[in-house]
Amino acid sequence: MRIERVISNKGAEVLTIAPNASVGDAAILLSEKRIGAVVVCVPGEAPEGILSERDIVRELGRSGAGCLQQTVADLMTRDIRTCGLSDALDDVLSIMTEGRFRHMPVIADGQMVGIVSIGDIVKSRLNELSMERDALEGMVMGH
Repeated sequence: MRIERVISNKGAEVLTIAPNASVGDAAILLSEKRIGAVVVCVPGEAPEGILSERDIVRELGRSGAGCLQQTVADLMTRDIRTCGLSDALDDVLSIMTEGRFRHMPVIADGQMVGIVSIGDIVKSRLNELSMERDALEGMVMGH
């Protein structure tokens, strides 16, 4: 299965936040939308980074609640990995697992067309395995 299938199943909406927004505003956005990360970019431009719940929690532990006043650009991960629509789920899952991150923007023709989480990939993989199991059971049972 390819990333394209994950994006078509979950939708291509990607929430973004400006690099000069406060970390507190980003935390509110993550909480309200029930997501684990937000892509950092100026609207219409390429992603500059990604800010995750982990980034915020790590900084809270280091410097306390004052970090909520910092800008997103201060805390975001700048060196982001991306994938393409034709990438295999297992390959992307391996990259995310080895890199110890849970979200990856999807790029096509130089544009961000979605974002996948490790949960999206696991869910798609489990669905694929379930369909394979059902097909095998059908063949064994003569359906």
